Amino acid sequence: RGLIGYHGEFLTDTRGTGIMNRVFHGWAPYKGPIPGRRAGVLISMEDGEAVAYALWNLEERGRMFVGPQAKVYQGMIIGEHSRDNDLEVNPLKGKKLTNVRASGSDDAVRLTPHINFSLEEAIAYINDDELVEVTPESIRLRKRYLDPHERKRMSKKDT
Repeated sequence: RGLIGYHGEFLTDTRGTGIMNRVFHGWAPYKGPIPGRRAGVLISMEDGEAVAYALWNLEERGRMFVGPQAKVYQGMIIGEHSRDNDLEVNPLKGKKLTNVRASGSDDAVRLTPHINFSLEEAIAYINDDELVEVTPESIRLRKRYLDPHERKRMSKKDT
């Protein structure tokens, strides 16, 4: 019960040395919902290509699922928030450029590697209001309702 997505976590915990077996024991009465993740997600508020500078500034808010120059759209989940609420962010915001330059004032943009999900990990990661989008090139996570106003309206309707 609740083993979808556990294999990757198991391999991480055992540093790749663990062996896991699964055997169907039998049916049992319903034991309640399986707990999901506690962290919120970072949601893109714009359509376009993600910019390295914007992702660099967003890294302090959580772990990223997309890299620079990845195509993103409104309502797409681009990262995991470090807190328990969902946050809309702009991954397209570039650096403001001026003609004034100071020696050594520009910081080099160094990104931590983004997380790539397998299909099983993506299915295990999502909540009820999220979907997994599978294409031949990529596996993306998105909110069920892409428009933020509709998403807010539907969340009030569900409660």
